Amino acid sequence: MTLDDFLADPASRFATVAMADTNGLLRGQMVSVGSLKGIAQNGMGMAPAQLALDPTDAMLIMPGVNDDSGDFHDDPLVLDPASVRRLPWAKPGHDLLVLSNYTGASAQMCPRSILKSVLARADAGGLVPKYGMELEYTLFDETPESARAKGYRNLKTATLHASHDLIIYQVVQTEWYQALAEMCEPLGINLAKMHEEIGGGFMEACIAAGTGVEPADQLVLLKNFIRALALRQGRSVTFMPRWNEEADSQSIHLHVSMKDKSGTSIFHDAREKNGVSKTFRHFLGGLQKYVGDLTLIFQPTVNSYRRFAPGTFAPPGLTWGYENRTTCFRLVGHDAASLRVENRLPGADCNPYLSAAATIAAGTAGILEQIEPDPETIGSGYAQKPDRDFARSMPEAIERLRGSDFAKNWLGERFVETFTATRQCQYDEFRKKVPDVELARFFDLG
Repeated sequence: MTLDDFLADPASRFATVAMADTNGLLRGQMVSVGSLKGIAQNGMGMAPAQLALDPTDAMLIMPGVNDDSGDFHDDPLVLDPASVRRLPWAKPGHDLLVLSNYTGASAQMCPRSILKSVLARADAGGLVPKYGMELEYTLFDETPESARAKGYRNLKTATLHASHDLIIYQVVQTEWYQALAEMCEPLGINLAKMHEEIGGGFMEACIAAGTGVEPADQLVLLKNFIRALALRQGRSVTFMPRWNEEADSQSIHLHVSMKDKSGTSIFHDAREKNGVSKTFRHFLGGLQKYVGDLTLIFQPTVNSYRRFAPGTFAPPGLTWGYENRTTCFRLVGHDAASLRVENRLPGADCNPYLSAAATIAAGTAGILEQIEPDPETIGSGYAQKPDRDFARSMPEAIERLRGSDFAKNWLGERFVETFTATRQCQYDEFRKKVPDVELARFFDLG
């Protein structure tokens, strides 16, 4: 179904226009088919203050948008006709979903627009990134209300034990997996793989690799609609990188390869060790040089940094290695069709558009600047001290992004200004909180 087909169908009644906010949550409106005709030509107004909202609609301060100089005006969203898909569970005539992004000044803060800008810059250099994403999440046999009533403690996960790839648990969850696969069909999500992961209720769903904004579109849709599916079943999911002390860390792993405009892989060279071409090495060099300053994009919440507690299977530093999961940048594949790098730094709470933009920007800059990477990590990366590291706390991540000329150049000064401001606002808010574990530890005798 195309946008024109929907507009021409006399049975069409309503469509949903959606955009992804800074957190990767879809926001938008259901509009009549009559309104959609005008929106398709002229765009739809929406307040950029939407980009200042946290997941539960707490308003974070974004300079020039909702501070003392802000006026809460609308800016236009432009529809992307190529993004049209159908809403699951909606009846015909009410089931069109079309994605959009800001134009004009607000495009400088809009995650989807920023990814499009980075991809255009790579294209200008004759480079065509191809990427896919893996999404980790935990499924609970709890409603949001029951989880809240329990204080988010002692929750019943969908499986009792850690269950990495255990078929018995995948069979037990057959109805969930089937419902998830069925949900993905109308949404146009190219679901490549699903399986159990390394904790109770811990699961993973993988998006097949593609080009342009499409893989990121699909992961944004997957994150949003996995939650909707769980709610429809009287269950809940979380994408928190660390939802309790016993849980392992949850992430979004991003796999990237690179071709030239003729479609030839520029990462593979059969003459080199593991087929890693000189261009691929430069891509890795760019990741190592620039990703550390972009940590805040991959770790955007106060919870993100709990993912790196000792004993979790999170990256130990900005290291790389061939088929080595104890590094941050894991090289995967054995031929021109499969050789790629997996960025293991992004947390499950990151925005897929921004994570893809930051990764592709850093690697592309490495190619353009011909940056050599550090030596490959052999053996366990956890047993070795990395030469380069990412930010280990939210204040450090804020300052590194705020001071990064690279981020301002590739992602935009306005994005850096507003994104760091909202993250600072979130951090300052949580500094005032007194966690229950501190009360239990210190109240009586502290």
